Amino acid sequence: MTSESKLLIAGSTGLAGSAILRALRAQGYRNLITKTRRETDLTNRAAVDHLFATERPEYVFLAAAKVGGILANATYPADFLRDNLAIELNVIDSAWRHGVKKLLFLGSSCIYPKHAPQPMKEEHLLTGALEPTNEPYAIAKIAGIKLCQAYRAQYGFNAISLMPTNLYGPGDNFDLDNSHVLPALLRKFHEAKAERRPEVTIWGTGAPRREFLHVDDLAAAALFLMEHYDEPGIVNVGTGQDITIAALAQLIARIVNYSGALVFDESKPDGTPRKLLDITRLSNLGWRASISLEDGLRSTYNWFLKNTASARRAAAT
Repeated sequence: MTSESKLLIAGSTGLAGSAILRALRAQGYRNLITKTRRETDLTNRAAVDHLFATERPEYVFLAAAKVGGILANATYPADFLRDNLAIELNVIDSAWRHGVKKLLFLGSSCIYPKHAPQPMKEEHLLTGALEPTNEPYAIAKIAGIKLCQAYRAQYGFNAISLMPTNLYGPGDNFDLDNSHVLPALLRKFHEAKAERRPEVTIWGTGAPRREFLHVDDLAAAALFLMEHYDEPGIVNVGTGQDITIAALAQLIARIVNYSGALVFDESKPDGTPRKLLDITRLSNLGWRASISLEDGLRSTYNWFLKNTASARRAAAT
C-alpha cells in the first residue's frame, strides 16, 4: 500500500474499524473510504456491490461485525449468525469480483473450541465444540475465515485473516445490556462510585481467565500484517498474557477509585474457562503489542469520562 492507495475500512465507526482508521491517518494514508451503516448496509448485497463498483477500493479492511457479550449473544442468536454471515459474504465476494488487491478479515478468538489447549494455537481451529454462549457469532466468524481461504484457493484472491483476542479501548460499547465484560465492568464501577453504592455485582464466579488487547495495538498489528503477511493461515493477535475476571474487576475498581465490595453472582454463566492466544506466529513475523493492560484501562476510562453520554449508547457495529 502507498499513501495514495484507495483503502476501504468496512466498519469504520466500530471499535476496531475506528482504530484502524486512526492508524491509517496517522501513517499518512489519505485515500480512505468510510461508510456509515445508514450510507451502506453491509448486510445488503446490492448496496455492497454498488459500493465496490463506484468506489473501486484497492485494499479492504473488513472490521464490520455485529458484536456483543454473553447476554446479547443469548438473546439474539439468529441476528448474530445471519448478519455476520451476510456482511462477510457480501464484502469478500464483492472485493474479489471488483479486483481488490488484498483483503484483511478480522475474526475473533471465540472461533476456538471451548476446551482448546491453552494457549490456543491457530491449528486448534475446528478441533472441538465451541462455547455455547457465543456459538452463532463464532460459527459466522469461522465461515468468514473459510471464505477467505476458499477464495484464495479457487480464485487466487489475496485475503488474510486475523484472530484478535478480546478488544477494548476508546469507542467501545459501554451498554450494560450488550457490551463485553471489560467496558461493562468499567461502566458499572463508574456508576457505582457516582451513586455511592456499597457493592457491585459481577456475573459468574470471577475465575475465568481472559486476555485483553488495546484496540490501538490491534490496529497496529492489522497494518503490519497487511504489509507483511500473504499466507492462507490465520494469525492470532494478542498480548500473550491473561487475567482472571476477578483480578480484572479489582484493577478496574482501583482505576475508577471505587472502594465498595465486589459480589460475584455464581448463578450467571462464566463462559469459556480460559481464552489465551498463542502469539508465536505473529511474534515470529516481527510484531508485539506495546500497551499494558493498566495503561490501556486508564486511557479508556479517561476517554469514557470525556464521552460519557455517547459512550453509553456506543454502537457495536
